[in-house]
Amino acid sequence: MNTEMYQTPMEVAVYQLHNFSISFFSSLLGGDVVSVKLDNSASGASVVALDNKIEQAMDLVKNHLMYAVREEVEILKEQIRELVEKNSQLERENTLLKTLASPEQLEKFQSRLSPEEPAPESPETPEAPGGSAV
Repeated sequence: MNTEMYQTPMEVAVYQLHNFSISFFSSLLGGDVVSVKLDNSASGASVVALDNKIEQAMDLVKNHLMYAVREEVEILKEQIRELVEKNSQLERENTLLKTLASPEQLEKFQSRLSPEEPAPESPETPEAPGGSAV
């Protein structure tokens, strides 16, 4: 780094910040290097040029991020559609099974699902012949 042409610590800091910013944004963007020459004769113009280049790099990063976010949103929307469809199918199956189940089967099933109610401690008695167990 050639900082001899910069006379104040502020100019050196701006130069170093510029180099860091450009290399940082370049690494994010895959090597698109933007170069800005700073000269001591027009330090005000150099700072403006530097600000413009940094703003351009930040806009480029923002555009890349927005594109990536849009892609991710589309993927998530598709997953949501699939999950809603699967949920709807499972609700239809559940309704059908409830319709086809006997009241005894539903009661037995509900007792297994509700953990708040303590399970009976006595062993279950086998059902009468002809009955079905679920």
